[in-house]
Amino acid sequence: MTTETKAQWVKIIKKLPSLFLGCFLFATGTVATLYGGLGMSPWGVFHMGIANHTPFTLGQVTQLLGLIILLIGYKMGRIPGLGTICNMIFVGGFMDLIEKLGVLRVPETLVGKFTMLAFGILISGWGSYFYLRVQLGAGPRDGLMEGLVKKLKKPVWLIRGTMETTVLILGYFLGGPVGIGTVITALTLGFSVQFAFRLGGYSPKKARHINFLEMFKLLSGKDLCKETSY
Repeated sequence: MTTETKAQWVKIIKKLPSLFLGCFLFATGTVATLYGGLGMSPWGVFHMGIANHTPFTLGQVTQLLGLIILLIGYKMGRIPGLGTICNMIFVGGFMDLIEKLGVLRVPETLVGKFTMLAFGILISGWGSYFYLRVQLGAGPRDGLMEGLVKKLKKPVWLIRGTMETTVLILGYFLGGPVGIGTVITALTLGFSVQFAFRLGGYSPKKARHINFLEMFKLLSGKDLCKETSY
């Protein structure tokens, strides 16, 4: 193993704490919006709706749907990265762990419910920042969105909006928690993510995520001749 290859291994390993922290924070934010009792995000509504009709937990549904979406994205030519796989596995796993340990409490007052919702939205923004800043691959749903944008040649806002509207409608008919919190989350989560990005100094436009194939080449010393800015 050359010195350059060792340096790449160290670089990847140093990114892992931020990646796992991001997954944990995003899971915490999702559970917080659930416990707020005012309605979840469109994907949260869909996941919870499925969980209501299956023996699976919310975290397990999140994992299973993440896997299905990842496979669809792969068929569209989107090669997942380490961050993609970790997002798929650990966000759902952390969600179930948080619920099991009782880290968060269900608020009894209306003020408490809105506070819990606001906390969930804020912490989800930071979760996105910490897991995306390492540039090891976006989550399965973002990968599917990018795949559809490329395949259908439509703008991001249209594809993302269509995806979220579709899962929201499906989740609603499955009995998922739709409410004022769903609207608030839809309107403010993007700003929460942007706020965390700005404060953390992360620019998604300049980011260069690497997938598993690229990471393998880097760690095996086969692609060191190329400039890597991840």
